Amino acid sequence: MKWEILENLSAFRGFFEIRKLRLRHTLFGGGDLIVERELLNRHQAVAVLPYDARRDRVVLVRQFRVGALESPRGPWLTEIVAGLVDPGETAEAVAHREAMEEAGCRLGELIRLYDYYSSPGSASERIALFVGEVDSEGVGGVHGLAHEGEDIAVDVVAADEAFAWLDGGIIDSAMPIIALQWLRMHRDMLRERWG
Repeated sequence: MKWEILENLSAFRGFFEIRKLRLRHTLFGGGDLIVERELLNRHQAVAVLPYDARRDRVVLVRQFRVGALESPRGPWLTEIVAGLVDPGETAEAVAHREAMEEAGCRLGELIRLYDYYSSPGSASERIALFVGEVDSEGVGGVHGLAHEGEDIAVDVVAADEAFAWLDGGIIDSAMPIIALQWLRMHRDMLRERWG
């Protein structure tokens, strides 16, 4: 299978960039196809679920998300800590930095869960997903960087309560769904390792 970019133009540049692409790719049945697509050109991202194995609690964050304006519960989503990778920064460094900025917590050991594309039909963003060891005692409040327009509420909840939120559709974005499902399957291992 082959592909070729015929044209690659900037259609918009603001907080994000949108590229207008014209490309050709081969077809499974033979021949080729020329298509035009818009691509949301995103930085690489990191997300981490802070987990306190001794207390069996997770640290979740709530913040305003413009993509959820049409949500029946409103655009404040319950998520996990996440941020973009700066040039020269490792994914692990981003996880530690963002945990402090968004939740006011220090992470211990990190376990890398997955690297995945968030929405490859229209965006270039690839996410490195972790679970991070944390002592959740005293964690909470409102955090975030004012110069980045962040206003982030921190919730420390029992793992079973987070699973109930997941099953009830209260948690409805990909990063926390993937991380919490992983935790549900591997919680005993983490409690033995970190507990």
